[in-house]
Amino acid sequence: MTDDDIERLERATLAAVPPRELLALEGWLVGLDPGTVGRAHSAVPTRHERLRVDLVPEILDAYAQRGLRPAFRVPDVAGCQLLCDDLAGRGFAATQPTLVQTGPAASLSEVDGGAAVEFAARPDAAWSALFLGDGFDPVDGASRIGILQRSDTTLFASVRFDGVVAAVGSACFSDGWAGVHGMRTAPGCRGRGLAGSILAAFGREAARRSLERVMLQVEERNAPARSLYGRAGLRTAWRYAYWRPA
Repeated sequence: MTDDDIERLERATLAAVPPRELLALEGWLVGLDPGTVGRAHSAVPTRHERLRVDLVPEILDAYAQRGLRPAFRVPDVAGCQLLCDDLAGRGFAATQPTLVQTGPAASLSEVDGGAAVEFAARPDAAWSALFLGDGFDPVDGASRIGILQRSDTTLFASVRFDGVVAAVGSACFSDGWAGVHGMRTAPGCRGRGLAGSILAAFGREAARRSLERVMLQVEERNAPARSLYGRAGLRTAWRYAYWRPA
């Protein structure tokens, strides 16, 4: 990817999970938020080479001034090694390895399970109930819903099974990307193609908006989700970790 592609992807990510405050420095976007969404509460470089590592003290000061624990979202690429060395020297450690995956929006149709998908501009009670339901952390879920619904370029999707909302997701259409976020399926309804139907619906909506590229972020350990996204034509663009004080 070009530097412009990377910056637009990172801006699209933060359009989907808008932090309370966003600080833009040369080559950096710094999310300042007290919630549980790491993407909204981390500093991320907007290019993977020629990083301004000298700005790390200014970033740390921004977190300290607001009483927030600092965090950096650092790609696992050669151009970021000096940044990793700097953070390690300050007592930070890498956690939560995550994959940034991208692909053509049209390929999402490959996993269409044929279920009817409903769109809404805001998450309703049924969407939220599934997101906060059995098998999911209710505190983290509530924080994520609050952050997701700050976005003004996001659609919230849901699929019903036996009359009950059984799968949900959201997609943000911004900065040349269709970004998929908040995908969850009720534990008892997995393996029925419901999440695939949501992805396919997002792909059709992206095409309607003349957006050709889709991206998402998935934890490396989430094998079932990675399998689904692989069948949908998404491939890993880079891997990153959250660097936080050890």
